[in-house]
Amino acid sequence: MTPLELRADIPALQDDVYLNFGAHGPSPKYVVDAADEFVRTHEYDSPVTDDPYETAFRAFDRTRETVASFVGADPDEIALTESTTAGINAVANAIDWHPGDVVVRTDLEHPAGILPWQRLEREGVEVRVVETDGGRIDRDRFAEAVSDADLACFSAVTWTHGTQLPVAELVDVAHDAGALALVDAVQVPGQLSMDVSAWGADAVAAAGHKWLLGLWGGGFLYVDRSVADGLEPRTVGYRSVETPTADPFEFAAGARRFEVGSANPAAHVALREAIDAIDEVGIGRIEDRVRRLAGRLADSLPDDRLLSPSTPESGLVTIDVDNPAETVDRLAAAGIVVRPLPWPNAVRASVHAVNTAGDVDRLLESLESEW
Repeated sequence: MTPLELRADIPALQDDVYLNFGAHGPSPKYVVDAADEFVRTHEYDSPVTDDPYETAFRAFDRTRETVASFVGADPDEIALTESTTAGINAVANAIDWHPGDVVVRTDLEHPAGILPWQRLEREGVEVRVVETDGGRIDRDRFAEAVSDADLACFSAVTWTHGTQLPVAELVDVAHDAGALALVDAVQVPGQLSMDVSAWGADAVAAAGHKWLLGLWGGGFLYVDRSVADGLEPRTVGYRSVETPTADPFEFAAGARRFEVGSANPAAHVALREAIDAIDEVGIGRIEDRVRRLAGRLADSLPDDRLLSPSTPESGLVTIDVDNPAETVDRLAAAGIVVRPLPWPNAVRASVHAVNTAGDVDRLLESLESEW
């Protein structure tokens, strides 16, 4: 399958110019169909021809295997979650925090990587924020902040600038200091190659509703096997434990302890279908095309208006305009979808491989009045 063939399968992309994949990736028809078919089977057939729980568990198992293969993990290192936020919270809530413990994050984090730590601040945990410059992090500043920390949380690709942070290096710095490393990778899968084993992080949270073109609710959490066994989630259900009727219970081995109870598997069935589609196109081909199209956009913007790297590191391109909210509304009226950012105060275009040079050129033409 080519990127343009994938585009042809996405109903939402047939008319307007959609450049907001960093927030939401519209799904191909067969991704939605896979979810619909599962729900129908689960509700119409399974109660009498199978067992609804067994049907659901088989679906979860298949998706864990697919996700694990896609990100370079083992299936028992993958938990299926609702979202990236849910994954980050699952890890945060599985640690026995005490007043004076230290969490480090950057000032580039999405609210998913901010709010859980703000809650812990109310309980006496110290949260240190590493200031960055232009989407870049100073390694020495990070090392100083994490020197006596318990956990560091940072993004693999920044939602603010589209820059790639040096994940493996930051993980090494955190580990040298004795801290856990938790990575928000939601902007990676579907547009860039992803290998959690190469990163070496203790945990990686992500979701499938952006660049993977999956449905909302199809999140996943990688937790290193040796790390998972030392974490005790506060939210526990029959999917979290080895034997639900045992007293006392024993947490499930590996990452499955972060799953809880009855959940509709449809979003994760769709996630598996979405990953298969991305694999069929080829993540290498997608990555090359994303950077080529994002480069076309960056090359044509005034230098003083481009807030992302002049050589894009992802499909996220952040553009300085005088009034981001008004610009987004004006572009939407012209059939071009981008989004405003709260920080920096700018608009962000998210360019996927399913976009075209014509999409980019239409955006550029519509932005000319801004300069």
